[in-house]
Amino acid sequence: MKILLTVAYDGTNYAGWQRQENAISVQQSLEEALANLLGQPIKLSAASRTDAGVHALGQKAAFLIEHMPIPLDRFPQALNKFTADDIVVREAKQVSDEFNPRFDAKHKTYRYQIYNARLPSPLERRYSAFVPRHLDTEKMRQAAKKIVGTHDFAAFCAAGSSAKTTVRTIFDCDITKNGDMIQMLVSGNAFLYNMVRIIAGTLVYIGMGKIEAEDISNIIASKDRPQAGKTMPPEGLTLMDIFY
Repeated sequence: MKILLTVAYDGTNYAGWQRQENAISVQQSLEEALANLLGQPIKLSAASRTDAGVHALGQKAAFLIEHMPIPLDRFPQALNKFTADDIVVREAKQVSDEFNPRFDAKHKTYRYQIYNARLPSPLERRYSAFVPRHLDTEKMRQAAKKIVGTHDFAAFCAAGSSAKTTVRTIFDCDITKNGDMIQMLVSGNAFLYNMVRIIAGTLVYIGMGKIEAEDISNIIASKDRPQAGKTMPPEGLTLMDIFY
């Protein structure tokens, strides 16, 4: 039988989701917890290979097991006794043996948070990027709307991507502000390498006035990475949910 887990984690202390030879990953830590609970080696396949320092509230990861000795409604509680404090399994359910958490995903939602104040906050530093320069959130919101749709997002893809195509569909991209915290929520059918962090960096440049909001369409059309904004740091990024 194949089991699908919904996993939340603070990515601060990990070298990303995927196993690494010389660093601790979320995958390794969770597979070790599963092996300790179930008494056998477990191999996870995940929907998203989040980078070092990136967080998740709704990562999806699946594994095969011949016999599940624990009722699935009690499995998260049992497994969380073996996980590190910064990893929590929120749900476990059975899926078909053919289910693939990565390729069967219909769309994903990410959040990027920016702490926009004169001085940094020690309480927000793990989960947001600090930008001391004032940002015009209305201009950022106008530009975010222009990202929605099916486009070639080559200008928003970092070097090193193995994607066969850079065409992606963005269903929604919105900017909100609560006090000093600016939040970008973006949903799409899939995302390129560092795409969300580059979108956030481009919107930050627009908020600063370095790029005009109406230039977004030209940046997309250029397919030229240097025309977009910088890649924002990983701590502001959280994988919120994946839908099937």
